[in-house]
Amino acid sequence: MNECFGRKFVLNGSLMPAELFDNSMVYEGDSVYEVIRIVKGNPVFFSDHMDRLEASARIGNKSLLADRQMLIKDFINLSKTEKKKEINLKIVFNYNKGIENYLLYFIEPVYPSEEQYIKGVKGILFRAERKEPETKVINHKLRSSIFHRLILEGGYEALLVNENGCITEGSRSNIFFLKGETLTTAPDETVLNGITRKYILEICRELKKAVVFRCIPADSISEFDAVFMTGTSPMVLPFCCIGDVYFQTDIPLIGKLRMSYLEKTEESIRRFISGA
Repeated sequence: MNECFGRKFVLNGSLMPAELFDNSMVYEGDSVYEVIRIVKGNPVFFSDHMDRLEASARIGNKSLLADRQMLIKDFINLSKTEKKKEINLKIVFNYNKGIENYLLYFIEPVYPSEEQYIKGVKGILFRAERKEPETKVINHKLRSSIFHRLILEGGYEALLVNENGCITEGSRSNIFFLKGETLTTAPDETVLNGITRKYILEICRELKKAVVFRCIPADSISEFDAVFMTGTSPMVLPFCCIGDVYFQTDIPLIGKLRMSYLEKTEESIRRFISGA
């Protein structure tokens, strides 16, 4: 299945017809990437995503294939070809046997329904650990394995369990556990520092909510009242269950975090439009 959604994509600064896109451009060799949510035709937290993209390339000793001004120009040109204003943008720097390319293209987003925000979604446990959690790199083999398990078990997201039996992060999200008014999430050095996670932690500081940084043993999740994920597409989404362990979803604090996060996204869009 072609990952490029839309009529065009950008290859090294040039608009190309989608018919010429091939998934091998992304999944062969090494790739660092970002997925950015587009709201009302504008990118959310663009500067944060660029900071992380540059950091991923730097940590992996990869060359920066385009600067953020080039990518803004490419995004503007690409957005003129797409009518949908609520979509996700993928930016990829690919390094394959001495050939380096960068791509921008829209991908069809899977956003949670309002019912899923209210009732929660099912999570599964998956034994895996990303080698360099601080970098956003494509691991096609791991992603495929998780995708098939999710289909088999009817899950929405997989929570990764490391060799010590502790949960670090989701396959495409960060994870927060809630007991009473105290939140627990994995330490920064054990996870990809998600953009949404960053702003949820900022909101917690503003609300003066306690946050404990530690990895939760997979066999201790029943001790918590609620569990939720954070990410570009789900934003702040509760789990109704993880495996056969069920959780509360009608927690006022989770709703408050989601609404406060939406306010942050609006602020970021205003900054992007103003060029700040």
